[in-house]
Amino acid sequence: RVWLATGHSAQGFYFALREESAFRQELFLAILMLPWAFVFEFSAVERILLVGTLILVLITELLNSGIEAAIDRISFEAHSLSKRAKDYGSAAVLLSLVLCGGTWLSLFSQFFNL
Repeated sequence: RVWLATGHSAQGFYFALREESAFRQELFLAILMLPWAFVFEFSAVERILLVGTLILVLITELLNSGIEAAIDRISFEAHSLSKRAKDYGSAAVLLSLVLCGGTWLSLFSQFFNL
């Protein structure tokens, strides 16, 4: 059962890489940013915050993509509830990006005494 679940997760990750440009962009930025959390001397908690917010952005984007896929599966017809569901997902991604950016700016400005 664990192997099946892992396989489904890998497929989801593969589909996100193949089909979702926003996920690819956010993953690319996360890969670029990740080393900086370890290059500088941050505490363990600060590192967890830096890495955790990057992962949170990716998780939120995957959930948003899932919402969009489910809505599109139901119908491509324009509907106010479909738009609302997609907008909620998009807003969640935006909030995760704001949290990530704010965390990184705060910790790096503290590190460099800005």
